[in-house]
Amino acid sequence: MQSNAKLAREDLWSLEDYAEQRPAFRAQVIAHKKPRQVALGPHATLYFEDALTMKYQIQEMLRVEKIFTRAEIEEELEAYNPLIPDGSNWKATFMIEYADVEERREALARMPGIEHKVWVRIGDGDKIFAIANEDQERSNDEKASAVHFMRFELCADDAAGVKSGSPIHMGIDHPELPYEITASNATAESLANDLGNSE
Repeated sequence: MQSNAKLAREDLWSLEDYAEQRPAFRAQVIAHKKPRQVALGPHATLYFEDALTMKYQIQEMLRVEKIFTRAEIEEELEAYNPLIPDGSNWKATFMIEYADVEERREALARMPGIEHKVWVRIGDGDKIFAIANEDQERSNDEKASAVHFMRFELCADDAAGVKSGSPIHMGIDHPELPYEITASNATAESLANDLGNSE
């Protein structure tokens, strides 16, 4: 499965077939997700999505909700397909995570606009800031949401840099949660597979 191929109903298992495939498929997805989870400090993580992670999300949704009609399956595909990269970008779920509920509430109140301060940078290039929450607004002037959906749009030179092995830097420029990291080789290799072969 191409990491940036959109999913169709034919790509999904029936509920019965998924029950049989689920243990092996779940193990495959967990291993696949590991290098695609990038911690930006102790309280924020980027979870990079692709066709495989979205197939898993859809199959789990169908399983939990016992969805099997054509129309309902198409609704799930319409909801999740936009989170699959298009060949010139990366798409990620950004989560702000605190174990303590009150600490999280107070922290989010200090972070309005943080979703617009998350970035990636290829080699010595310019920072590419996230395009956040294109489906709906999740924050306001008073507090940030704990979950955001992000798109990082790469120019041709940056995409070529990724494929040729240039380091991938990521970070947050918000004063409440500043951080910068260079992605591991495993992460860089996985993210390189999201680029090219656009439909």
